Amino acid sequence: MFGPKIRNVFKSRWHALFWAASMLVTAYCSIPSADDGGSDDAVTQFATNVAAHAGEQNAGHKNPWAKDPAPN
Repeated sequence: MFGPKIRNVFKSRWHALFWAASMLVTAYCSIPSADDGGSDDAVTQFATNVAAHAGEQNAGHKNPWAKDPAPN
């Protein structure tokens, strides 16, 4: 793995502070901003299409592990 070994990270307070700061910067840089816009519509449309397609596939599906209905 990249970076320092885990046993050396907390060797001192400064090492721990640097490690924690680097984790916060990584999280901050990896999350997209809310101002990007436009992507929510695409995500919603994609989710709707996937849900509709899954409904079509499962219409005739029977669970092979389901118990048989009890006789009357």
